[in-house]
Amino acid sequence: METWWDGSYDWSVGMEGYRLFRKDRQGRQGEDVNDQLECMEFHLGMDEEPTKSLWVRIKGRAGTGSTIAGVCYRPPNQKDRADEALYRQIGAASCSQVLVLMGDFNHPNICWRDNTAGHKQFRRFLERINDNFLLQVIEEPTKWRGVMLDLVLTNKEGLVGNVKLKRSLGGSDHEMVEFKILRAAGSVLSKLTTLDLRRADCGPFRDLLGRVPWDKALEGRGAQESCLVFKDHLLQAQERCIPTKRKSGKNARRPAWMNKEVLDKLKHKKEAYRGWKQGQVAWEEYREIVRAARDHVRKAKAFLIELNLARDTKGNKKSFYRYINDKRKTRENVGPLWKETGNLVTRDMEKAEVFNDFFVSVFTSKCSSYTTQVTEGKGRNWENEEPPTVGEDQV
Repeated sequence: METWWDGSYDWSVGMEGYRLFRKDRQGRQGEDVNDQLECMEFHLGMDEEPTKSLWVRIKGRAGTGSTIAGVCYRPPNQKDRADEALYRQIGAASCSQVLVLMGDFNHPNICWRDNTAGHKQFRRFLERINDNFLLQVIEEPTKWRGVMLDLVLTNKEGLVGNVKLKRSLGGSDHEMVEFKILRAAGSVLSKLTTLDLRRADCGPFRDLLGRVPWDKALEGRGAQESCLVFKDHLLQAQERCIPTKRKSGKNARRPAWMNKEVLDKLKHKKEAYRGWKQGQVAWEEYREIVRAARDHVRKAKAFLIELNLARDTKGNKKSFYRYINDKRKTRENVGPLWKETGNLVTRDMEKAEVFNDFFVSVFTSKCSSYTTQVTEGKGRNWENEEPPTVGEDQV
């Protein structure tokens, strides 16, 4: 946030477990930026034109990675050289997996709904934001005069949510912006259910289907109606003999290195642990089993993934992209799209309509010639025509 602050006031904002980060403007009051977070300061490693920006790294929970948070103040009369330095910092920070940048950028003439700007300097800022694939999440003016100067930028759609504008703090003419970083939004529990075939009772299932008098049940019925009758009996037997389970996203897909041999080793280790707890397996034997399983997992990760993927990338691209997607912490979303009319769309429904219009036009153009051929052939006498033949080379 932008403040009129110096070191003599630090005692009044002390919070246990938190640290105040400041970047003061030397020799003048105002236009300072500070941040109070449970994190550590993050340096971009750039020795260039000084900018009024502060970057910190927020450590996430185990397995979620870190979040780069930046706070920035850009004076209205800032020179182009300082702007370019700030843009380079934003470009370097946007290479991180998760970025949230907030601050007063003093670009009042940018229309974020249409993604347009009327001034050359504002257009350059807008181009840099688009080049780094950053999204702006504030939709309402943050200043009393009805202009939007305070922005919240992120490189992941859906990362920032619950954005609220509140009353101003003290004598500031800017409204406070409150938002939440939805860092764990990707781990959504699945509500889908699937058949648990491992616990299926196949004997009664076979008997139930065998008791159905199929000749009588399907007598005088067409193909479609017979299929529906068979499906009805099959689902009734399935409901009675095959239990269901909730589909979990955690166990739905195994890692690429998890083959049957590794699963057997891990199962053997679990059984050995159970036997050791019950006093049936000696400690030395259990320790050797644990070491063997650990070495096997490490070799599988090193050999079955990196070496096999590197060797078979050209012939098995799906495994390569599956391995890459499993390593990613967040899921990529479809960015803004341009409509044929020149308008920029950002909402999911509008994006779906753009894709639908595009693919409909593609399929329509390809199928139009076949439609014309069928229409032209309606008046022909097909009884006197020779049946078409298909050669082996045409299959």
